[in-house]
Amino acid sequence: MEWKQSCLLSIVVTTMACQSVFGETVNARFPREAQDSNNKFIRMFPNLEAFSQRNDRVRNAVRNLGAKNGLLDAQDNMTDPVQSITNQPVFSPLNLDNPKMTAGVTFFGQFLDHDLTLDLRSKLQEKTGPSRTVNFRTAAFDLDSLYGEGPDRSPELYVQSDTDIKFKIEPIPGSEAVSRKGAQRFDMPREPNGDAIIADSRNDENLILSQFHLAMLRFHNAVTDHLKAQQANRGLSPRELFSLARRTVRWHYQWIILHEFLPLTIGQDRVDRIMRGGLRFFENDRGRQQAAADRDMSLASREDREDDRGRRDDRDRRDGRRNDCRDDDRNDDRNDRRDHQARHRNGNDDDDCRRPGPQIPVEFSVAAYRFGHSQVRPSYRANFGPDQNRQFFAFILDERQDPGLTDPEDLRGGRRAPRRFIDWQTFFNFGDGNVRQNKIIDTKISTVLMEMPGARAPLPGLPDDGVQSLPSRNMMRHVNFGLPSGQAIARRMNEPALTREQLKDLAPFDMAESTPLWFYVLREAEVMEAGLRLGPVGSRIVGEVFIGLLRADRTSFLASSPQWKPNLPSAGGPGTFQITDLLKFAGVVPPLQ
Repeated sequence: MEWKQSCLLSIVVTTMACQSVFGETVNARFPREAQDSNNKFIRMFPNLEAFSQRNDRVRNAVRNLGAKNGLLDAQDNMTDPVQSITNQPVFSPLNLDNPKMTAGVTFFGQFLDHDLTLDLRSKLQEKTGPSRTVNFRTAAFDLDSLYGEGPDRSPELYVQSDTDIKFKIEPIPGSEAVSRKGAQRFDMPREPNGDAIIADSRNDENLILSQFHLAMLRFHNAVTDHLKAQQANRGLSPRELFSLARRTVRWHYQWIILHEFLPLTIGQDRVDRIMRGGLRFFENDRGRQQAAADRDMSLASREDREDDRGRRDDRDRRDGRRNDCRDDDRNDDRNDRRDHQARHRNGNDDDDCRRPGPQIPVEFSVAAYRFGHSQVRPSYRANFGPDQNRQFFAFILDERQDPGLTDPEDLRGGRRAPRRFIDWQTFFNFGDGNVRQNKIIDTKISTVLMEMPGARAPLPGLPDDGVQSLPSRNMMRHVNFGLPSGQAIARRMNEPALTREQLKDLAPFDMAESTPLWFYVLREAEVMEAGLRLGPVGSRIVGEVFIGLLRADRTSFLASSPQWKPNLPSAGGPGTFQITDLLKFAGVVPPLQ
């Protein structure tokens, strides 16, 4: 899900320097280095041709397809964030609610995306390829976006004492006066200029995501206290307790992914089918992935290969890496041993059994998993305020806002103010009647995403290169990476492909018979599933990557202890655990009454 991207708020000079040195299209102050420079993206369908020619003509065509007031724009009325929620038939008649998913599922999905993928280097206006593109995140649900590189190498994230290691959090001054029942509210730690001190700056892109990241910080801290109080753990050193707490956090998080988020997104029947039948298209072994990548490269033209080599040489010189070992498999074992030793020094003892992990396919990262953009509401109720008359409603992003405001009237990130906190009762169902839904998965995208802030001043996680439409950015990347069409993948999967009639609105763009995969996944969900969940192509890509990553990670509960059940308190009783249980255990759901 490319929500994101540019050198965090910081200062303009720093941001410009990052762009000129790295050529980035994403704003992210942290991380600045990839843990594994050989962790590149791959193709899931390396033998399928690109959906179109990879040139400026097509790039401009898809940019126009995704432009404001164009085919994908839901044409929401942007005059009143309250009416946008309470009067949907008038204010958003084309942007329908999804009765099966709550508003918070969108942002949990965004948090997962930031745990798996980060492309800091590919440019929006240039042709590129998966094998040229480093993933700055580990391809695993291991919460490296939360834990960074551990207490030693990311000490700025932690408070370390003689008894435990916890995450830093900070109170929001003045929050008691604008919170129900005077509850004190908290924020992630920040620099004096507002920059968030977290392992992945993109998680400060908007207030909802920022507060979910905070919830995960507090979840770790609460788990640490819970484990420390148990008699069996009384003799553990702070590092041993940290490792146990991190594994407990990861496993409960992975349980939610497999048993709540994925069934909501693709359907329990499809989850069961993949769990029973295995992976058909996603190769989750890096050795076999590399063979597929080599085949992919052999299909490239000689000119592309030479261009690829030159770009990598330039990048390697810039990064200070030795060219003779950049893609040499003979160095994998040596690099892996060095990484394992570093993880051991950093208190990452449970990672000692790791081998080089799988790699993320661009069909997932650039297309299928960006379905969540269609689920974003124009506006949200961030919190209930101190009373019924002072609730905080706002558009998720609003380009009309002054970028210099410390407390703007939208939910952009990078800000701290008394009212900038989240009451989760709006976003997940706690049984109190306050929850709101997200939007269906279809080809109508909330207007707020057609002109995202960032062009006038840098904002964490948002683009500033002049292409401010998120749909346009998505499909321009299809051209750059040479993604296959949705129809070609459907045929490869032996699934019924959408007909030209079902895509006739793309005829003016000459894309009704060879459709960008992201658009195809959205239209497929709309036509085949009424927008309530992904269709067969989108479900297979997302489902196989999720389950394949969990199985490939030897430290995950699914790979190392498949019979394990959650053991933290939950509303559903022993052996169950949902997002609402995580939030309550973390202590981020103060009562409203």
